[in-house]
Amino acid sequence: MKDRLIISRRFLARMDWWLILAAFGLLLFGLAGVYSATMRQGIPEVYLFRQISYIFFGIFFLILVVSVNYQFLFGLGNIVYLFSTFLLIAVLLFGTTLRGTRGWFHLIYFYFQPTEITKFLFIIFLAELMVKNWRNIVHWRSLIYPTAMLLFQVFLILLQPDFSATLVYFPVFLTILFLAGARLLHLLVIILFGLLAGGIPLISTLAGLELKVITDPFWLKVWKAIFLVTAGGQYTLLTTGAIVLLIFFFWYILSQLRYRIPFIYALVLSLIIISGTVASRMVVHSLKEYQRRRLIVFLSPSTDPLGAGYNVLQSKIAIGSGGIFGRGLFGGTQSHLGFLPEQHTDFIFAVIAEELGFLGSLWLLSFYFLLVYRAYIIARDARDKFGSLIAAGICSAFAFYGIINVGMVLGLMPATGLPLPFVSYGGSQIVGSFIALGLLLNIRIRKFTV
Repeated sequence: MKDRLIISRRFLARMDWWLILAAFGLLLFGLAGVYSATMRQGIPEVYLFRQISYIFFGIFFLILVVSVNYQFLFGLGNIVYLFSTFLLIAVLLFGTTLRGTRGWFHLIYFYFQPTEITKFLFIIFLAELMVKNWRNIVHWRSLIYPTAMLLFQVFLILLQPDFSATLVYFPVFLTILFLAGARLLHLLVIILFGLLAGGIPLISTLAGLELKVITDPFWLKVWKAIFLVTAGGQYTLLTTGAIVLLIFFFWYILSQLRYRIPFIYALVLSLIIISGTVASRMVVHSLKEYQRRRLIVFLSPSTDPLGAGYNVLQSKIAIGSGGIFGRGLFGGTQSHLGFLPEQHTDFIFAVIAEELGFLGSLWLLSFYFLLVYRAYIIARDARDKFGSLIAAGICSAFAFYGIINVGMVLGLMPATGLPLPFVSYGGSQIVGSFIALGLLLNIRIRKFTV
């Protein structure tokens, strides 16, 4: 009995209590925000009870994850990847469609979104793969397999279609590869692919907007040419082909001038351009109509102030009206009068900012910064490379979600629909966040074991 007590005390002493404080501080802000945001519907207690039940589910999974040494996962990376891929395929075949996305399992009392779990399973798979191949990570061939595994899962998610859920995969992927020792040049090639996949639809949308307002004949021709090249038709195909031919042409000229540039460089660059262009069309088709409208509004805020731009406009009004000290808890007007859509999920930060003001928002962001910082410390101090890469991947995921969600609410980022971990309403993201928290605590505790 005494030995068990000593072990329990040691176990508790090794916990990262600052990390736990940050997570539960965010949860308290979230509970207050969810209750306030749903008061207008007349049943805030229902939403509050559901959120609390999700938290208890999350705590259960946290305890489960912490209780098993994370090092036992090493060697199971392929199984973890296959399981996460199975979930993504199963939801396409048997899932329920909500808000235009076939990405949910209906589990009697609640809906479960597997992408909230699969991103963390992918982190485990990738971390193991990088540890096993650390000697070869500097060679570009070693990146083909993990990149293919990434793109396959992204492809499955785009079939739902849920473009927003794919976004977090890329910063996580790049972070783990960089820390594993991949060459910067190779990472820049991957970034180029991402820029093409996401940038071409962005430029095409912007060109379409400019064509509606520009009257100058010269610039009208310029923007029309840009629109035709990026719109995905025959001009896009011809332009891509011309760029690829130019790459090989310049490679041939340079080789004749005795500049020794490996042929593989020209080939890889061409393949990246072709695949990035193809991926951009998949991105366009995966965007739901409301996401397209939000993208248009982000590029041109005055385009649709009463339609797609309404969310961000009302969010800014809510944040501005909160001032320094806020209107008081449960005293917000934008949320209670129904002006702020998606207020208990995507835009919950705006509800909190209106009611608790700048100081309350600063406290929330301080808790979030502490969460990310402690994840970084755990990644830095982990006892092995496997744990370090897992923690780093989770750290980058949390940081990405925070930047995108808060930036979206402030109008600095497109309204993507990404939640704020531990704060936004939703069972899937709460459980997923607790699983990630459990992995971090697991890595922290095992740092002290022999």
